[in-house]
Amino acid sequence: MNRRDTSEAPGLRLTRRGFVQAGSGLLGMSLPGLLAARKASAAAGTTGRARSVIVILLSGGLGQHDSFDMKPDAPDGIRGEFNPIQTAVPGVHFCEHLPRLAARARDLAVVRSMSHREGNHLVAVHHVLTGMPSFPRGASDLDRVASRDDFPNYASVVDYVRGKGDGVPNGVALPLKLIEGPLTWPGQDAGFLGPRHDPWQLRIDPSNPDAGDGSLSLPDGLDAERLHRRRHLLSQAAAPAVAGDAFLDQQDAALAMLCDGKVAAAVDVDREDPALIDRYGRHIFGRSLLTARRLVEVGVPVIQATMGIVQTWDTHVANFPSLKDRLLPALDRAVSALLDDLKARGLLEETLVVMLGEFGRTPRISQLTPGAVPGRDHWPAVFPAVFAGAGVVGGQVIGKSDKLGAYAVTKTFGPPDLAATVYQALGVDPATELRDRLGRPLRLCAGDVMEPLYTTAEV
Repeated sequence: MNRRDTSEAPGLRLTRRGFVQAGSGLLGMSLPGLLAARKASAAAGTTGRARSVIVILLSGGLGQHDSFDMKPDAPDGIRGEFNPIQTAVPGVHFCEHLPRLAARARDLAVVRSMSHREGNHLVAVHHVLTGMPSFPRGASDLDRVASRDDFPNYASVVDYVRGKGDGVPNGVALPLKLIEGPLTWPGQDAGFLGPRHDPWQLRIDPSNPDAGDGSLSLPDGLDAERLHRRRHLLSQAAAPAVAGDAFLDQQDAALAMLCDGKVAAAVDVDREDPALIDRYGRHIFGRSLLTARRLVEVGVPVIQATMGIVQTWDTHVANFPSLKDRLLPALDRAVSALLDDLKARGLLEETLVVMLGEFGRTPRISQLTPGAVPGRDHWPAVFPAVFAGAGVVGGQVIGKSDKLGAYAVTKTFGPPDLAATVYQALGVDPATELRDRLGRPLRLCAGDVMEPLYTTAEV
């Protein structure tokens, strides 16, 4: 995309009529989850290394053979079309279409032995974004969609445990919600904790101005003081507030955000130096990760940045041309710029960056239908995850898959271990007790912190 396409995509502005609707999802954002003064759980008061976590989700599943765990000596039909290149770490190789990340390998810890059993997109995404398996109510995908009985995701748990009243959300997801037709992916919200703890959903699409682009400024002539007066008049005319009313809580949080202005400024990436925008890339990957960095600066603890839309990385068909021409170069550029930017601003040591798909891709290359351009199918048995920042020791590879890239031959790490690592980094005790909608006690996380991330492993 050229520079003109992005820079001229207008942001949405709040209209005079629209400001009282802020609690119902105006501007493409879901505002539940921004409540004031929540009671802390057993984890309150603990302190982790990370001030923020950025989860870069490769929705659809990134193939291990074509990215961070290449098998150049595997037979035809498995090794694929790409060549490995030497990274900045001797003996460690990445795909040739990830040259920028290869050059920054000393900042990265690559785990090559992530694993779980979920081969379905919906339940696998829930597992990765919550650390807990979902419990489908039937065999079809329609029985696996998001439900208020789901386990809460990272941002929602942080909101429940900590609470904030300063107009800055505890969690933001971008650029688009994971929805396809009648299917809404589970794992994107607070589940049984209720909508008041949902993260914000921010819509960003440089190629589609109507989708929104993150501008949250008040309209001309409406300042914060005037907005407060209107809110007061509205409260006088309305029925008496009920303590704990979710809608009023959300509306108050929305108004606090609009009056504060920090978040509005953070999502307005056009304030950045055009040269920096170019370094991230003028596409949805770059726009999303530049926004993520700006959200880190204003103190958002959990940012989920999905690289694309639902199943962007689901390369059953045309795996190699899709990765080569469209996906890997944009990802390489955007993630490398994010790492450089965080480091230059002194933020990398307090920001945990995690990048992974919900699973990997099959070792064997196949055709989805006769005559289709070859691709790879779903493969949860082993897949890679990349970590950086917040005390993670870079320049190392953790775990190993077999010679075909089919199964791990070393210790595996699953979504519960990822969740324990994220929570520990944020200072949330993985043993925290939650209660579902029936009041039943549930442990927050059953996994173990991925300790090798914080020590030097043998490559």
